[in-house]
Amino acid sequence: MRTPPPEEKAGLHPRSRHGARYDFEQLVRSFPPLGPFVRPHAHGGESVDFADPAAVKALNRALLAHFYGIARWDIPPGYLCPPIPGRADYIHHVADLLAADQNGKIPRGSQVIALDVGLGANCVYPIIATHEYGWCVIGSELDPVALRNAQKIVAENAALTPLVGCRRQNSATAIFHGIILPGERFDLTLCNPPFHTSGAAAASGTERKLKNLGGGKRSETVLNFGGQPTELWCPGGELAFVRRMIAESVTCAESCRWFTTLVSKAGHVPLLLQALSRVKACEVRTIPMRHGQKQSRIVAWTFRSAEQRRAWRK
Repeated sequence: MRTPPPEEKAGLHPRSRHGARYDFEQLVRSFPPLGPFVRPHAHGGESVDFADPAAVKALNRALLAHFYGIARWDIPPGYLCPPIPGRADYIHHVADLLAADQNGKIPRGSQVIALDVGLGANCVYPIIATHEYGWCVIGSELDPVALRNAQKIVAENAALTPLVGCRRQNSATAIFHGIILPGERFDLTLCNPPFHTSGAAAASGTERKLKNLGGGKRSETVLNFGGQPTELWCPGGELAFVRRMIAESVTCAESCRWFTTLVSKAGHVPLLLQALSRVKACEVRTIPMRHGQKQSRIVAWTFRSAEQRRAWRK
């Protein structure tokens, strides 16, 4: 197993559409309901109240309409409303990962097939991947409400319909089993795993985020702003979830070129590298990401050699 280099500080990906400050005049033109939430910022320019779930949702709808051509998008109350720039960075970085197997040329088009583990009600990864690179994306989801909402987003946006499929994961303990069908081949998998170890830890984290945003303690918002249990926590949290993913990836090693996942806590990375060494992953990479003050990383692994990966589509 190749040892990955140490992480370095990184900004938004060079291909990101979100490198500049938000142009709220353009965003409001693309999505007029954002207008009432825009207000002068204390340090100049304009912004929205990021502690207000309605404002965050309106901003996301504007970003998806303006940059990704999504005319109809919504999520049920209480479901995760993800930061679009960070999600876009993940897609751009894994595009580079695939390009490294093809002499630096980013593979585009529906012949590239990705599996989004934990699609969520928001369907954001498929939206960005199809728009930016034309990939086909299959999303798996445990929560039936989230799955129905993602299916609705796909059905109501013509650009998504031929490229995005949604599948129900019926087992709370399975990740790839029951989703990857016999004979299917995926170029990569995507995942934003649940971070917290319990519902109480998730609520505490959301309250802390609100205080950092200057919103103080808002009991209803703490319960509803951060997402549903399957989005935020699982027994053992992020570390246990990714360890399960690694163990299960061995059983479908021939079905995927690259397995990837976000890892929020830097201290988890050495433990995950140990797990990948135990299962004899052929190659492992750690890709740093940074969005504002938030630092994260992608951990990627494969059971196929460089030569096998180059010949993947042949």
